[in-house]
This record gives sequence, C-alpha cells and structure tokens, in this order.
Amino acid sequence: MLKYSYIHALAAVAAVFSASASYSDVVILDASKDNTLYENINGNISNGAGDYFFTGRTAIGEIRRGLIAFDIAGAVPKGATINSVSLDLYMSMTIVGPQATSLHRTFIDWGEGASDAPGGEGAGAPAQPGDATWLHTFFNTDFWTAVGGDFDPTASATNMVGGIGFYNWNSTQMISDVQMWLDDPGSDFGWTIVGNEDTFPTAKKFDSRTSPLLKQRPVLTIDYTVADPCPWDLDNSGAVGTGDLLELFAQWGTAGPADFDESGAVGTNDLLILFANWGPC
Repeated sequence: MLKYSYIHALAAVAAVFSASASYSDVVILDASKDNTLYENINGNISNGAGDYFFTGRTAIGEIRRGLIAFDIAGAVPKGATINSVSLDLYMSMTIVGPQATSLHRTFIDWGEGASDAPGGEGAGAPAQPGDATWLHTFFNTDFWTAVGGDFDPTASATNMVGGIGFYNWNSTQMISDVQMWLDDPGSDFGWTIVGNEDTFPTAKKFDSRTSPLLKQRPVLTIDYTVADPCPWDLDNSGAVGTGDLLELFAQWGTAGPADFDESGAVGTNDLLILFANWGPC
C-alpha cells in the first residue's frame, strides 16, 4: 500500500510538470529607422539619412523632435513575454545643461527618406520622397493628424540629458509599448523623442543609426521569456523517446536540462515527467 501511494505521488508530480517550460533570452537591436521633425511651416525639411537627430528648441526657438523605431517582431519570438526594455542613446553635442528628454509612443507610421543634412545637421536638408517632416508622415503625400507628429502626450519614459555621453531610458511603460508592438506588429511606429520645448535654447543632438561611430548608434535591449513547447525533447528530434531517455540517464544526478522539476539534480521525478510526456511533441 505504501509503495502504491508513493508511485502515485510521483505521478502527481509528473502531472504538475507536464505543462510547457519556458526560457529567457536577451536581444540587442539596432534602430530600423530614425529621423528628425524640424519645425517648419512648409514641411519641407528632414534628415532621414543623416548621422544625427535632434530634440528640444534651437537658439532661435525652433522645435526639434526625434523619431526612432525598432523591428520588434523581427527579433523577438511571437508570443514571448517582455520582461525588460532599455534604450541607449549617445548625445554628442549641446550648448545647455541637463534637459528632460522623453519617449512618447508614436501613433502613425512615418518615413526615413534620403535627405542628408550638411555640416552639423541642425538646420536639416530638403525633404526627399518618403521622409517624415513637421507636416508629413511621408513627404509629400501623407500627413500627420497634428503638425509636429502624432504621439501619446504621456511619456513612456523620461531622463535628464546633460553633457556629452550615453543616456538610458527604461520603464514599465516601455515594457508595455514593446509588448504591444510584438503582439501587434502593425502598431509598431516607435517613439517620438521630445526634449524641453518650454524655453530655449534646449536643443540636444543624438547620434543616429547611421552614425559613423558604430558604438554610438542607438540600441534597444530587450529581455524576454518564451514558452518552450516541448522541453522534454532533449535530443530535439520532435518527439520524446528513447534518445531523450538515454540523455536523461546521462545527466542523472546533475543539474542538466533534464532537471525538469528544477530540484537541482536529475532524478526519479524527472524520469516520471519524461514518461508522462512520451511521444510526439
């Protein structure tokens, strides 16, 4: 009777651990596109192919807003859960002290054309087909609903940007943004980067995805968890079978991948779990 109860207790353990396991991973993404919205009543200035983008107000009071996007669905497995998100930007020129700089989720798709501003790029260049401008999402056929871009007025994250160097943005709302973009790739229009627009000069210059200095280009780091539909398939054959049984015995007593119950060592419970999932994945 005791032996019968013990066997059934182990079977119950196996049933508990028959659900899919999961694993975590980290991916570091380069921007897929970026640009600057230059305040201009004609909407004919941009910098799609430039080495920099800008935020804040210039010395003459004109507004600059950055745009940046990343291909989330192309890098993170569908169905994954986003655990953390971190954006790193390099600020390479300014004439003012620390200024609040915020990420705002962009509501409409926008473009990065071939415009390439000369010199320090602060004045922009004539917009080219497909460029985002102060008036256009794609020059010169499609328009923002509101001049200066359509974005969430509530910031997803804010950081104070002071002197030249790297700056980081991370928040729970950024996690929500990236999770939404993964689940619905058609909504992935990135962030509008807004500096201090209440006074001037407050402009900040950031290295773009085409900066000649590779280490200073924008990067988005994403930590995610994805379900493993068949963690018991140790030999990756597509089914749980003899090969996996032999692999489990080879790991017996160790904390290897066959430690399904996460006890710290492969043992009898793990053997029962493997048998409980025997067959095609």
